[in-house]
Amino acid sequence: MGTLITVGIPVYNAMPYLPESVESLLSQSSSAFEILAIVDGATDGSLDYLQSIRDPRLRVLTQPNLGITRTLNRMLSECRTPWLMRQDADDISHPQRVAKTIEAIHLHPQAGMFYSLANYHPRHRAVGSFRCSRGSPEDLRAIVRSGYLLAICHPTATLNVQKTTMLGGYRLGLHNEDADLWWRLALEHDIHCIPEELVGFRQNPASVSTLNLAGQFVAGLYVQYLLLSHLWKRTPRALGEIRGHLEHLSPAGHFLAKQWLRDFNMHMAEGRHALAAAAFLAAIGTSPRYVWDRTKDELFSSRPIANGIQPQRFLELDKAIWG
Repeated sequence: MGTLITVGIPVYNAMPYLPESVESLLSQSSSAFEILAIVDGATDGSLDYLQSIRDPRLRVLTQPNLGITRTLNRMLSECRTPWLMRQDADDISHPQRVAKTIEAIHLHPQAGMFYSLANYHPRHRAVGSFRCSRGSPEDLRAIVRSGYLLAICHPTATLNVQKTTMLGGYRLGLHNEDADLWWRLALEHDIHCIPEELVGFRQNPASVSTLNLAGQFVAGLYVQYLLLSHLWKRTPRALGEIRGHLEHLSPAGHFLAKQWLRDFNMHMAEGRHALAAAAFLAAIGTSPRYVWDRTKDELFSSRPIANGIQPQRFLELDKAIWG
């Protein structure tokens, strides 16, 4: 059997984190994979660094800046293996990630996707793990069928390229394109969780997630709206038409508390403990319930974890958002 996995890295101004990310792949316990790096109009030293690597497993493509969604779809189309393993240019893969994923593929070759758990990186400074849905494929499908979104760390995902492409790949340029793909995959194919922390997820001030956190929050509600439209056989409207109504549905203080907790972890990762403590206290002051719920998710791994608000709340605005 040939190589099963391509590790796809979208790269945009990824220095100084890119070398650590790539080195974590080159030092994997298994060498049975390819690396596809697509440089999306980077203007720093990212391309120079990638071109300095002399490893036959690495393929580098360049393009003008097209954004993450179009880059990910190009990655799917350029992939020369049946499976595409995601990694962001500022994250790292732990040494057994590829080997563990290959084992899972052999056990479940017809799956639509695999994903693992993730710790915050660097592990010796950052606090906690990525909040993540767990369970069997049936458990994950049940979450989606109940109207909630899966909580999955995007850089831990390994996608069945053919099945993902048949579903239309990544659809939304809203910085929440992953959550939209997860629900569509879960309803059609099995998604398997590898219950180990195989990825180190870095929160840094220049990342796409950090720079678009506010937009991601509303986009998450819109993705849930798309899911509910599918489940309830309604015709969804464009985000621009209903954005104000979705913002009205946002739980009070939830977004700000999430932002403060993100700041807390970034300060911890940089060793700025006083700033970290101030951010944590600000999160508690903004929404003690959100912080408590997030703490329970961290402490009690058996808790069911999903993203979104109660589906019935969308019905409060039935005519306004569906017409």
